[in-house]
Amino acid sequence: MKLATFNINNINSRLDNLLAWLALAKPDVVCLQELKARDMQFPRTALADAGYGAVWKGEPTWNGVAILARGAEPVLTRDALPGDDADRQSRYIEAAVNGIVIACLYAPNGNPQPGPKFQYKLAWHKRLEAHAAQLLDTGLPVVLAGDYNIVPEPRDIYATRSYDDNALVQPQSRAAFAALIEQGWVDALRKVYPKDTLYTFWDYRRNRWPRDAGLRLDHILLSKTLARRLKGAGIDRDVRGEDGASDHAPVWVELK
Repeated sequence: MKLATFNINNINSRLDNLLAWLALAKPDVVCLQELKARDMQFPRTALADAGYGAVWKGEPTWNGVAILARGAEPVLTRDALPGDDADRQSRYIEAAVNGIVIACLYAPNGNPQPGPKFQYKLAWHKRLEAHAAQLLDTGLPVVLAGDYNIVPEPRDIYATRSYDDNALVQPQSRAAFAALIEQGWVDALRKVYPKDTLYTFWDYRRNRWPRDAGLRLDHILLSKTLARRLKGAGIDRDVRGEDGASDHAPVWVELK
């Protein structure tokens, strides 16, 4: 199984980019973030024509998440992160695909910080940590894939001081990611590439893509049960350089 995560940054305006990548990469499961579309605007027909079933949770203007499965229909198990019934932001969806629990997440950015957006970010990650622990306790093969909006370590960002005050690199944010690893989740990219410089996001501003001034924000975490099946992982960097591209590149793993 090839499983990928891709912050598409507006699924309808970048549908051609998405379809082209699907046809070339042929992932079996895809977690999409930042749909920026209402439920009724989700391009279900175009994706079905490409061979993918889907479940999704849309939101007008911002956010939105989806799980695609090639030649199959994902079985929806949850369309919101538990722990706060008042939270209406579409940032989490969960489904079963071929015996694997797939959790797709689009974590809050948290800027500006300090402030209420940063507090929401930290509270959201606490909820994720609690739910992730419950998923691990099931003993099932589980994937937590998506845009975490966290740069886990200093080596996961290009040499700069411009992000010093950014929510993505704050000690509290990094501690939230580290807490998941301490639970027992395996960072697939780091498992395969323990020493490499890896970026998954390049901002549109300040010529950052041509300068390779990137950040690693998109992560695929595997339960221990699933990590034993990890065969390979990578980043489809070239997708970021295409016309009309998202500011993120797809990240993928191959599982035995």
